[in-house]
Amino acid sequence: MLYFLSYWQDEFGPLRMFEYVTFRAVMAALCTFVFTLWVGPAVIRALTRLKLGQPIRGREEVRELADLHGGKKGTPTMGGLLILCSLTMGALCWCRTDNHFLWMVLIPTLLLGVLGFVDDYQKIRQKKSAGISSRQKFLWQSVIALAAGAALLLHPATADGARLLQVPFVKLPVIDMGWLALGLFALVIVSASNAVNLTDGLDGLAAGCTLPVTVFYGALAYLVSHKISADYLLLPRVPQAEELTVYAAALAGSCLGFLWFNCHPAKVFMGDTGSLAIGGSIALLAICVGQELLLVVVGGVLVMEAGSVILQVASFKLTGRRIFAMSPIHHHFELKGWSETAVVVRFWILCLVFAVIGLATLKIR
Repeated sequence: MLYFLSYWQDEFGPLRMFEYVTFRAVMAALCTFVFTLWVGPAVIRALTRLKLGQPIRGREEVRELADLHGGKKGTPTMGGLLILCSLTMGALCWCRTDNHFLWMVLIPTLLLGVLGFVDDYQKIRQKKSAGISSRQKFLWQSVIALAAGAALLLHPATADGARLLQVPFVKLPVIDMGWLALGLFALVIVSASNAVNLTDGLDGLAAGCTLPVTVFYGALAYLVSHKISADYLLLPRVPQAEELTVYAAALAGSCLGFLWFNCHPAKVFMGDTGSLAIGGSIALLAICVGQELLLVVVGGVLVMEAGSVILQVASFKLTGRRIFAMSPIHHHFELKGWSETAVVVRFWILCLVFAVIGLATLKIR
């Protein structure tokens, strides 16, 4: 929205700054960060006053882990509302609102946030750690993902590029998927959304782990939107994708601000309201820049978290034995004696390593 101030740069020269993507990205990150810090205490007080505390699983469900997490009982959840409000404010203020990519990413993100809110509310109302059924959640995630994918495939500006499958380490698109791309988009969005949801099990873990991924795709959006950088890196150009850089910056600022309150010991949890939305938002960024498969590399920690659950369930059903002490894998390390802070910080380090590996893949083609 503030971009349009650049139209009056002839009357007041400094207004030309609003034309530059880099300036607006930095300002979006700063504004969302400061806004989250400013509004955060009031939101936490309101959530506490409304008694919207996170239900904690008992010993019958998580055995000895209940002793480690028992002190978290009553900590307010639905903190994802703070992230989504900050993100929406930052995106609408600093992105070009006439850019189609903005709405293709923002609207599904907010819808996933609504789904997460309903799930969190059900947990609180029923005073159980399980909210809406997994089938219902998967159904609505799929509907939102399919609608977002259809929007990309139907929009004249994105239809051609969205159908092409880009594979890491390969210079040219591998295949034109046609409408089969819709299935891939749905798989990526639902998987990333659930992966962040599974990662959100320790103070600061999900918010900190998604930051490097968000920054990576924000930078990549800037590179693929410019012909010179896209040609140099042998990446397909995605015109007008630079606004996703501003959007990603707003999301990063919101998550960083939320981390201020969510670091150990957490004053608020993001809940499904935040985790489903953030995961879906990252997936949408990856899809829009045509590098959805690269998310497996850059989001390596998220893959570890989701993969550990899949392996644990499959092993127990097939052999009656568990591979890990508990899944997701961050709980495994807790039960092996790592402190909560050690698990979180080490996973953050791994996220940075995976992001660097992702950067390396851009030139190895």
